[in-house]
Amino acid sequence: MTDAGEDLLVDARGHHCPVPTLRLRRALEVAQGRVVRLVANDPMARIDVPHFVREAGAELIEATETAGVLTFRVRHAQV
Repeated sequence: MTDAGEDLLVDARGHHCPVPTLRLRRALEVAQGRVVRLVANDPMARIDVPHFVREAGAELIEATETAGVLTFRVRHAQV
């Protein structure tokens, strides 16, 4: 995990299911209202990440794909 401007960047490229989602979950636990940007190249993330976000009560702000690299911007729900 690294800090990328306002977003907390989680680079999970090269990892397969369920690692990208697990890393996103861990980042959301510490993000405290910040946006987490997950970058992954596992095709299953297309399905897993939006499902996890819904189940976690978080907000999927943006999901894009460029040259096989998926990028998700997620904000944890405010409690």
